Amino acid sequence: MSQLKVHVGDFTFDAKFEEKDAPKTVAAFKKAMPFVSQAIHVRWSGEGVWMPLGDLDFGVPYENHTSFPAPGHIILYPGGISETEILLAYSGVHFASKMGQLAGNHFITLTSNLENLKEMGKTVLWKGAQPVRFEMV
Repeated sequence: MSQLKVHVGDFTFDAKFEEKDAPKTVAAFKKAMPFVSQAIHVRWSGEGVWMPLGDLDFGVPYENHTSFPAPGHIILYPGGISETEILLAYSGVHFASKMGQLAGNHFITLTSNLENLKEMGKTVLWKGAQPVRFEMV
């Protein structure tokens, strides 16, 4: 299993790739690593943070997709109805855009410091955009 760290502002989480269930998404994302972006709070989806990626194309189909990621799940929406994005759920999420319900590929799961998820989400909500970095260690 690959060792992965996800940094959101001052928060750091260990994570694992969901290689068995989302192999194409994981392979495409690994090619882009280390991946750096900014997280902002979701607008329509509930309690999550997202990284808007515009027209960035990872070239992946739907796989292991969900509209209801659990806290600590990271999904990649490959684009289509809305822009490409990555979403990290910190509590209840019903993944959507102004166009309606969406589904994204669950390809990373956080494995440590889950007790800090809600504080991370509230930090993004109240203090604004936070830097994000995904890196292999």
